[in-house]
Amino acid sequence: MSAVYKDEQEDWLTVCLKYLLFVFNFLFWVGGAAVLGVGIWTLVEKSDYLSLLASSTFAVSAYILILAGGLVVVTGFLGCCAVIREQRSCLSTYFFCLLFIFLIELVAGVLAYVYYQRLSEELKQHLNQTMTENYAQPGKEDITLAVDRLQQDFKCCGSNNSHDWIVSVYISSKQAEDRIVPDSCCKTITPHCGKRDHPSNIYKVEGGCITKLEQFLADHLLVIGAVGIGVACLQICGMVFTCCLYRRIKMDPY
Repeated sequence: MSAVYKDEQEDWLTVCLKYLLFVFNFLFWVGGAAVLGVGIWTLVEKSDYLSLLASSTFAVSAYILILAGGLVVVTGFLGCCAVIREQRSCLSTYFFCLLFIFLIELVAGVLAYVYYQRLSEELKQHLNQTMTENYAQPGKEDITLAVDRLQQDFKCCGSNNSHDWIVSVYISSKQAEDRIVPDSCCKTITPHCGKRDHPSNIYKVEGGCITKLEQFLADHLLVIGAVGIGVACLQICGMVFTCCLYRRIKMDPY
């Protein structure tokens, strides 16, 4: 009787582990969709601003999340097959896939956190130079569009203030046609509206575009880091369940 009871108990534990892995796979897919969505949204929706950054860490973090999210979709199917078939080889493959994705997402989260710490200094050092030296210059069309969108989206003018444009290559050239600031600084854009820098005509924001862009990027880096590390922690549970089920199947003489 005790042997029968022990066998029934072992079967019950195995079934519980299988259901736990099924539940985990569902949560895993949801987390993977979140990771993939955040990565794509960061690159597609906010790609214009990437050209204004001195380093590619922000974009790399997003690309890593997209890679991890895509792998999650494939690995989720593998996990279901491994649970249904109860084969140790499938479970071990599934475990190592989880471990690989865990490391990828952890790297993305750490990169986002590290870049978050140095974001302010990078913007202070490079944004003003990028705007004043590259705006409206040949071959720098992507930066020109990014600056125009930045000033309109965040309702700001200049990296620190509107006076930053006085020393810019664009304003000093004939191309500016006596403008004091680019037209994208204007509250209502009309041809040559940048000739007048009165507060009623252009945006006068405390801290300029640096403050606005820094807050925007910081918020997105926190999302990238939180999603990457959060889903990575969820995968630890999946790896534990997989190991437990692997051991139960291994103990089964059949």
